[in-house]
Amino acid sequence: MTKSILALCGLLLFVSCKDEKHAGNLHITGNIEGLKQGTLYIKKISDTSWVSVDTIKINGDSHFESYLDIQSPEMYYLMLDRGATSSIDDNLPFFAEPGNMTINTTLDRFYFNAKITGSKNQKLYEEYKKINARFTDENTTLVGEKLRAKKLNKPERVDSIEKLQEKITIRKYNYTSQFALNNRDFEIAPYVVLTEINDVNLKYLDTIQKSMSPKVAKSFYGKKLTEYTKERKKAGL
Repeated sequence: MTKSILALCGLLLFVSCKDEKHAGNLHITGNIEGLKQGTLYIKKISDTSWVSVDTIKINGDSHFESYLDIQSPEMYYLMLDRGATSSIDDNLPFFAEPGNMTINTTLDRFYFNAKITGSKNQKLYEEYKKINARFTDENTTLVGEKLRAKKLNKPERVDSIEKLQEKITIRKYNYTSQFALNNRDFEIAPYVVLTEINDVNLKYLDTIQKSMSPKVAKSFYGKKLTEYTKERKKAGL
């Protein structure tokens, strides 16, 4: 009888520990092909500081798993500590949201080969980045041309290039504003406004802020955008 009670207690303890380990509304699974040993960190930014929410040791098996409890869809970062070596390609941002997400990538191209599924916000973020990258590439090309024009002492060419750069900026701001309005039902909307065009004209900022759905307005980035818009209005900027 005593042995049966002890066995039952042990089973209950095991189940309790298992449930505690798997607690959370976000389940992340993934694989980093080629990684034999290292440490993965899942982090987020809180008040301009990095906060680690999970640490995963990789030893032989490149697959990983994590259970997180997130209050609102938010940008998280999967960071790889390679141990003896390091690379600039060790930081992978992903838009986390409740549910099941999968992150698959490779050791040699940790960022560029990443395939992330299970998050609508992440999918929209990737669509946004493709277009935004065009603006960045165009501007980078013009930066090089402007430097050459300065070396050749061609002020008229420099002025012409700067006007082209202004047009690129306007196109980016228009695209981002429209993207936020078109996706007002998703948390990615206030995120791109805050991170990409936070100095946009107050009229447009106010329009975007008011367009957010009630769900998004109550989210982490929705509240941030509302607070930021109020600050801009108060300062008259």
